[in-house]
Amino acid sequence: MKDFARQNQLLSLCGLNCGLCPMNLGKYCPGCGGGEGNHSCAVARCGIEHNNPEYCFECGNYPCNKYEHIDDYDSFITHQRQKADLKKAKKGGIENYNNCQREKVEILKTLLSEYNDGRRKTFFCLAVNLLELSDIKSALIRIEEKDMDGFTLKEKSEFAVSVFNETAEKKNIRLKLIKKK
Repeated sequence: MKDFARQNQLLSLCGLNCGLCPMNLGKYCPGCGGGEGNHSCAVARCGIEHNNPEYCFECGNYPCNKYEHIDDYDSFITHQRQKADLKKAKKGGIENYNNCQREKVEILKTLLSEYNDGRRKTFFCLAVNLLELSDIKSALIRIEEKDMDGFTLKEKSEFAVSVFNETAEKKNIRLKLIKKK
């Protein structure tokens, strides 16, 4: 979107975790305000109209009607934690939030390079988005401790997915994108 640029490419204006997005990882999207080629965005337009806050929570109108039902369904990235992640970033500070996100990005890169059988990119992006860092680290330790010598990539992938599903289930989190009906 013309005239819309941002420094932080890990957390978008509206609370999406761009650094954990399959479109961003695949270089199909530069992230929120990440250069030319940005798609039109109602939240970005709103931000421009409201003196360009770095995050929506900095606006006096937040949460506005744009946040009603925002987490009812997902796009290619989950919307399920947008409001919660903005709240977390506001409470703990952006730098702390970004440090956690950087760790998640590195873990996600590991999962994609070592356990993605070509069909799990969205799953791993979703898991790393929805689970807390401590849970992700614990799941990764369980995966890495498993003796998988002789396993095919598909078998490694299936095991990693089962560990993340089990971890999520204990937290009452469903690792599926919510499709619009």
